[in-house]
Amino acid sequence: MKICKLPLRGLIKIETMKRYYLLNLVLAVFLITGCSGEEKLESVIDNALEFSEKQCLLMAEKYAAQDSILPRSFENGENTTSSSRWWTSGFYPGSLWYLYENNKNPEILKYAKLYTDRVEREKYTTDNHDVGFMLYCSFGNGLRLTDDKHYEKVLVTGANSLATRYRSDIGLIRSWDHNKDRWQYPVIIDNIMNLELLLWAYNYTGDRKFKEIAVSHADKTMEHHYRPDYSSYHVVSYDTISGLPHLKQTHQGFSDESMWSRGQAWGLYGYTYLYRELKDERYLQQAQNIADLLIHHPNMPEDYIPYWDYNAPDIPNTNRDASAGCLMASALIELSDYVDKDRAKEYMTVVEKQIRALASPEYTAKLGENGCFILKHSTGAYPFESEVDVPLTYADYYYLEALTRLKKKLNR
Repeated sequence: MKICKLPLRGLIKIETMKRYYLLNLVLAVFLITGCSGEEKLESVIDNALEFSEKQCLLMAEKYAAQDSILPRSFENGENTTSSSRWWTSGFYPGSLWYLYENNKNPEILKYAKLYTDRVEREKYTTDNHDVGFMLYCSFGNGLRLTDDKHYEKVLVTGANSLATRYRSDIGLIRSWDHNKDRWQYPVIIDNIMNLELLLWAYNYTGDRKFKEIAVSHADKTMEHHYRPDYSSYHVVSYDTISGLPHLKQTHQGFSDESMWSRGQAWGLYGYTYLYRELKDERYLQQAQNIADLLIHHPNMPEDYIPYWDYNAPDIPNTNRDASAGCLMASALIELSDYVDKDRAKEYMTVVEKQIRALASPEYTAKLGENGCFILKHSTGAYPFESEVDVPLTYADYYYLEALTRLKKKLNR
């Protein structure tokens, strides 16, 4: 048997080539992950947006032929949908608008318009406070990206509808009309989010009533909803004669005095944009105080995705609320632009941990699974066993908003 032997020069050449390819492999990994060994944040964001677009297109195709239907959740293998009447109806159209903003995919634009149109009738809604969620997340983002003049008219009409729920003698927008034997004039912390539509309407029309309503509601909420430690009640009901609170509760939390996580995130987000729009230092200080409480809370998990209530008795063996984490991340990205360098660095460190966690298989679904929602593990109303450990449209919406804001911030 003859054994083929390579000359020494040939062996040296092969070893050199091996080292060359190995060096290039190491360099490629370094460019992707950076010196820490983690995937670069920019890459995490891009991959998350790419996946989200594929998943949201599957969702869009699933309901495209079902007139007036909008996605809501997915539980026990069953799709949960709603008409435009449900308070979350504007979030899925809004998600499509954020995806269009990032990639300008004409297919996404087609569906963004289709699903936004399904919410239009809510511009006449006067029986609840959620008009801001419904219209500003859908038509508001659509207007921002297309300058469609029809969208302007929808938003102005909606703002006027929302304003009808305000009573000047109380100084707040009424949230709910039900349970009148329990609540006289209930206002929930979620309502702070709907003021953004009113402030847009003020800037667009110049009508001061919109600004006056928003400021009064924001100030009264800060006065009566917040405890000395800057945690918030969920519901404050006001006496219709005195205009003062007669009942303070945390309806969707563990107890009346507990910290329902999404409620805390609503407040953080709300006072952050209120500062952006009104430049009132009181709102900036309020947002910072809320942020400090949440970030340093002893029951905040390492990945900064909160439990459904910070005071739930079975922590750590209880459910998370990814929607609260997404809200918090989006708010902190904006808030970091308004604070000193040390605070901004702290906020962005938290945001990076949140985004990395949310973009991981722990929270992100597989393509085509999870009812075609992006994120898993949100909690709607735990005490009522409603939408517990499920995907929710507003979790996906604020996740995509956070990704979009973070991408812009890193590209400045």
